Amino acid sequence: MNMPLNTELMHQEAESPTAHRQEMLLPTPAELKQQMPAADSVIQQVRVHRQAIRSILRGEDARTLIVMGPCSIHDEVAALEYGEKLKVLADAVSDRFLIVMRAYLEKPRTTVGWKGLLYDPERTGAGNLNEGLLRSRRLLLNLAAMGLPLATEALSPLAMDYLGDLVSWTAIGARTTESQVHREMVSGLPMPTGFKNGTDGGIAVATNAMKSASHSHHHLGVSANGAPVMITTRGNADTHLVLRGGRGITNYDAGSIERAVGALEEAGLGTAIMVDCSHDNACKKAERQLDIAREVMAQRHAGNHHIRGLMLESFLEPGRQDDGEELRYGCSITDPCLGWAQTEALIRSL
Repeated sequence: MNMPLNTELMHQEAESPTAHRQEMLLPTPAELKQQMPAADSVIQQVRVHRQAIRSILRGEDARTLIVMGPCSIHDEVAALEYGEKLKVLADAVSDRFLIVMRAYLEKPRTTVGWKGLLYDPERTGAGNLNEGLLRSRRLLLNLAAMGLPLATEALSPLAMDYLGDLVSWTAIGARTTESQVHREMVSGLPMPTGFKNGTDGGIAVATNAMKSASHSHHHLGVSANGAPVMITTRGNADTHLVLRGGRGITNYDAGSIERAVGALEEAGLGTAIMVDCSHDNACKKAERQLDIAREVMAQRHAGNHHIRGLMLESFLEPGRQDDGEELRYGCSITDPCLGWAQTEALIRSL
């Protein structure tokens, strides 16, 4: 699965002291989708999954939305195995939960580091978007064929043009929630989208983002055929807040959630809240997700129906590892994750 594909550097600026970039020609979104099309049944399935997520966020469906899976995908074989296990679990608890698999192909970096399967599928640091696009779309097609709803974090608006037709839920991360470009992008996305609170733990940035994304925008973009265009969006009515803590602050407790609901109401926004049990809420300790998920679900069972979802980082093996030659199969190379045994036991117990 991780064998490199044959790709060619189509154009490159001559190397000189004044040359600052190289260019590799890529397929247009239309060309990639023509090469790797989604079956009509998958397109309809994605439409159904998006509507099911909307219904939960709007309070029309009493189930809890759970977005879970690897922090980021570096091994397609392990991701497919995880997907197979998750599908069985999702079917078993479908009366209480709608489970969506994290299929995160782009990795935000505070400074530098591996940027994800989409950009650097062989993790050499050289980067190869031609190969990354093919492998990313193939993986999403294979996961969707299992019947799983899929989630991703949208970092590049251009990437969504290649892959977004297979995604049922999207996250905008703490680093990009304040970005005008991402707010404009979300206003034109066809799926529900969660904005995470800022890296400082405050939610004002996210509420501003939700307001912005709910409105129409005009912005610069690229058409499916690769031409520069002005895009006019209609606004996304299905945004919501994701609480993930920040800089030593946790915000999954009842008081924090109550304050967040109040701020959303004051801003005239929907009060659906998802709690990210990982990241700063868990102080980057994967096992803390277990207690956080139980506490948040206890609040929901006690009557707090503003809580509509959870997010968990989970893979086949617990913990994390540094990238290198000898990798432990099914173990994250970015943030630490729960192992599958822990994950299954947790979901069945909630």
